[in-house]
Amino acid sequence: MREEFSRIFRIRPGDVLALMLFTSSGFADEAPVSEPFKEPFLNNDPLISKLKPEKTDGRGFKLVYSVDAPLDVFWRFKTQFDNQVLLGNKFIASHRLVSRIGNVAITETEYSNKPKAVFKWHTTIFPEQNLLRYVLLNPQECGQKYHYGYVQLEALDTETRVTQIAYFDFFGVSLWVNYPFKGGMSSFLKYTAQWEQQFMSEFADQYKE
Repeated sequence: MREEFSRIFRIRPGDVLALMLFTSSGFADEAPVSEPFKEPFLNNDPLISKLKPEKTDGRGFKLVYSVDAPLDVFWRFKTQFDNQVLLGNKFIASHRLVSRIGNVAITETEYSNKPKAVFKWHTTIFPEQNLLRYVLLNPQECGQKYHYGYVQLEALDTETRVTQIAYFDFFGVSLWVNYPFKGGMSSFLKYTAQWEQQFMSEFADQYKE
């Protein structure tokens, strides 16, 4: 079953990557995930919840985790949009900054499990709130109907708490969200969060002033 699922859908990690690639009231109600998605928020383990879509169709998630870096340090990492260290993430095949005008950045990212599709992200930066809001500008070219969300950073003593909300829709979205094995949403989000945690534990000094 796992092999057949991957063959048909080639699980789309890029379809939900907001690199990472990003509050306002009015977001849909949260629904705690059922096992085996639920993880305790202990020892920096990511906490993942499924969200009801804001639109008629689609799905969403809430991802919460902490990184071992002060807020100002991690904020510099998240807002360095031409950062080529992102290529160390196994899901990212290429990444480049197209433009940055004021607090708006346009980036293009290719993902390893979605070859030949270039995801063009529009990210608005709110430095006073430590908030990034993003939207996919070319969803149809990437096999999606829509994709948008935000990343909120908060100081957590000497660490930083990261909260990411995303809403999206694409063919096979329900199966991808609920698939409990490697290649499903839970596996992808855990890897993405843990990659950032590991990177910052080793290289946070590079982002200090």
